[in-house]
Amino acid sequence: MVKDYYDIRAVFKKTGRAIYISHLDLMRVMQRTFKRAKLPVWFTKGYNPHVYLMFSLPLSLGVSSDCELMDFGVDMSAGEPDYEDIKVRLNKALPEGLEIVTLYEPKTKHTEIGACEYTLEFYGDRSADDVLSLFNSFMAQDEILIEKRCKVNMKKTVVTIDIKPDINVLESRDSDGHAYISLRLPAGIKHSLNIVSVSTAFETFCGFEFDKICINRTKILTESGDIFS
Repeated sequence: MVKDYYDIRAVFKKTGRAIYISHLDLMRVMQRTFKRAKLPVWFTKGYNPHVYLMFSLPLSLGVSSDCELMDFGVDMSAGEPDYEDIKVRLNKALPEGLEIVTLYEPKTKHTEIGACEYTLEFYGDRSADDVLSLFNSFMAQDEILIEKRCKVNMKKTVVTIDIKPDINVLESRDSDGHAYISLRLPAGIKHSLNIVSVSTAFETFCGFEFDKICINRTKILTESGDIFS
């Protein structure tokens, strides 16, 4: 089959109020944005044609990101894509909190994603030193067990897993009076760990909930550790 569209990968930010847009609603937002921007996007063939969109690693609700990825196609009949023009037109049509950072031709496949990096900032009555001390104790445990929903023999079930080996602490420090922690977690089709599972496990260990935990995805990496592009 001969392709009749150009592949384009968009890196976009999801911040502010947009962190509460679910993944399904995000797909709808992007479809409407393409229509408002009047871009010659490629539609799938068949009885129910729709805009071709592919997202890497959908975010959990309430998590922000500086590096979300979206693949789409531009119809070849419209000529070679002008990335800067597409970026400007999309950003004019996007709602507050969503912003296209850059556009380019994809170089790697989604199956090559191996990890993600996140930052967590903790707000509450506890001092930064207290929170960091608690986190050190949390990571000093022999095991960090959580319950995870999965399929076993084609049946949905809940299993208990140890996530400690999957948590790579990159940095932990006091940032203007609140605790700041940077982590690298496995991601991709082979193995992944949700950052919300880690923050929830930490709160369970602490025995209390923080007033607010600001979680931000900062990097999506390949299995070799390079920036996914």
